[in-house]
Amino acid sequence: MKTYSKLITLPTFEERFRYLLIGGEVGEDTFGYNRYLNQDFYHSPEWRRFRRDMIIRDQGCEMALPPNEIHSRIILHHLEPIEANDILELTSKLMDPENVVCVSHRLHNAIHYGDLSVLDPIFHIRRPDDTKLW
Repeated sequence: MKTYSKLITLPTFEERFRYLLIGGEVGEDTFGYNRYLNQDFYHSPEWRRFRRDMIIRDQGCEMALPPNEIHSRIILHHLEPIEANDILELTSKLMDPENVVCVSHRLHNAIHYGDLSVLDPIFHIRRPDDTKLW
């Protein structure tokens, strides 16, 4: 079982990403016709309070790893994926601080669908005598 406590012991972005990696397929059915369940849940006052507290805990950083601040919409990723029954039965899995971490939309999709391009460096390392602009 994946946990937040274990995740934050991993020192690098890549290690944390690989720990979270699910590797599903695009178009794979998750909630199907029950999609309304998670949408209702994610708009509840309880979830909104929990989400705010988790963003504060993670300092608004990707996978709780400073200085990787998220400058777009923050998503709380469930380390152990939730299912319709979790919402119907309001299991502890939904709002367990050990089961969520902050991620960006791009990273969330990469975790779910195995997009390793998020590991590519965003900036090129500059070297002495490097005359190329990029």
